[in-house]
Amino acid sequence: MSTTRPCSPGDRGPEPGGAAGVSEEGAPSMGAPAGAAASSVSSGSVDGIAGTGGRQVRRLVLEGESGVVPLARDFTRQALYAWGWLPAATADQRAAGEDVLLVVSELVTNACLHAEGPDELVLVRYDKVLRLEVSDRGTGEPAPRTPHRAGRPGGHGMFIVQRLCLDWGVVRVPGRAGKTVWAELGAPL
Repeated sequence: MSTTRPCSPGDRGPEPGGAAGVSEEGAPSMGAPAGAAASSVSSGSVDGIAGTGGRQVRRLVLEGESGVVPLARDFTRQALYAWGWLPAATADQRAAGEDVLLVVSELVTNACLHAEGPDELVLVRYDKVLRLEVSDRGTGEPAPRTPHRAGRPGGHGMFIVQRLCLDWGVVRVPGRAGKTVWAELGAPL
């Protein structure tokens, strides 16, 4: 399943004045508004295994921010550009980038609707997989609505996540309130 459309917003470049970010070299991104959500970038090896190309991590603190869904999408779009996923050379690559943006939107929206809002968005890029993590303080357990009714409004978020992702799940840390909902998507070919 893909989310293609005639003109992909992801192919127009990073949003001007979009989500605050940090470049790969650690310098603040241009156009980041004052008081924007805090973010960070880090690199490292995958489980200490050399030769895998490593992993890259980007974090965006969303706690207390307004307009978190577009903020999260802009932040993710900027990461996809930095990692070479965008601009896309083929329709399949463009669809993969759009799928990532859609899943981020769904996970952050669910945290807004069913928890007390998202605390943090974490993007982890491995060689062949992108892992998205949205942390919140909610106690609920996300699940696709069954049976899925395509013609009815609402209730499609986790169904979309389930269809687009390689895998997804929920992690809870004992002794700490809330949860982290994660989803993994394959890298574009």
